[in-house]
Amino acid sequence: MKRAGFTTRWLPMLLLLPQLAVIIVFFYWPAAQAVQSSFYLEDPFGFGSTFVGLDNYTYLAQSTEYAKIARFTLVFTILVTFFSLALALLLAVKADKVIRGAKSYRTLLMWVYAVAPPVAGFIGLLMFNQSWGPLTELAKSFGWDFTLGVNATDTAAAMVLVSVWKQVPVNFIFFLSGLQSIPKSVREAALIDCASAIRRFWDVTFPLLAPTGFFLLIINITYALFDTFGIVDTLVKGEPGNNPMTLVYKVYVDGFRGNDLGGSSAQSVVLMVLVLALTVVQFRLVERRIHYT
Repeated sequence: MKRAGFTTRWLPMLLLLPQLAVIIVFFYWPAAQAVQSSFYLEDPFGFGSTFVGLDNYTYLAQSTEYAKIARFTLVFTILVTFFSLALALLLAVKADKVIRGAKSYRTLLMWVYAVAPPVAGFIGLLMFNQSWGPLTELAKSFGWDFTLGVNATDTAAAMVLVSVWKQVPVNFIFFLSGLQSIPKSVREAALIDCASAIRRFWDVTFPLLAPTGFFLLIINITYALFDTFGIVDTLVKGEPGNNPMTLVYKVYVDGFRGNDLGGSSAQSVVLMVLVLALTVVQFRLVERRIHYT
C-alpha cells in the first residue's frame, strides 16, 4: 500500500507554523503571563508591581468566600452537565424515531445552537422578568415567588436553566449522529433478542454511544466552567452582590472591577490546574471503561 508523504521535512513544519503561532500567542503566552502575575501585587493604575510570593494563593486557600463560590461552581457544573446530557439524549432518541417531519423537528431543536451566551442570558432575563416574565408567572402559579437578581437560590436556578437550554442543542447533534451511526443489523439483532425497548437501549444502544457520551462529558464540563460566563454576567445584571457566581466570573469581577490583578491571576491559575487535573482523571479512569468500535 502506497503511503502519502511530503517530499521535504520543512513543508509540514511550514504548514504548522500559523496554527502554532495562534496557540502560542493566544494560549501559552497569556497563561505564562497569568502565572507570573499571580506572584505579584499589581498596582491598579499600572505604576508597578510588588513581588509577594505565594500570598495570593494563601489568601485564596483561607478565603471562605472563595470556598463558597467553589462549592457553588461544583454544584452548578454537575447540574448543567447532567441535565444538558440527559435532555439531549432523550430528545435524540425521540428524534431518531421520527419519520414524518424529521428535518423540521431536528431544526427546531438545533436552532438554539446559534444563540450566543449573552443573548441566551438576555432571553433568560425576559423570561424571568419580575413583572411579566412567562416563567415567573408559571412559578407563581405553583406558589413560588421567583425573584431573579434578589434571591440567590432563584438566580442560581435561572443560571442553571438558561445554561442547560443553551447547551442541549449541541449535545443533541452529537447524540443523534451517534444513534444514526449504529448499524441497522445491530438494531435488528437487539430487537429479536429483547422485546423491551428500555432494555434494548441500556444493553445495546447506550454502550455504543459511550465514546460520544465521554466526549460530550468533557465538552459540557468545560462549557459549564467557562462558556457560561456570558449567561452569568447577563443574569446577575452586572451587580453580583449576594448573587451566586462561578469561579470564572469571580476572576472577572476581581480582576476587571476590583483591579486586583494579582489575585485574579492566581484564581485563573488555580482554575486552569483544576481543569487540567479533571481532564487527566477523566481520560485515565473513565476512558478505560469505554470501548471504541
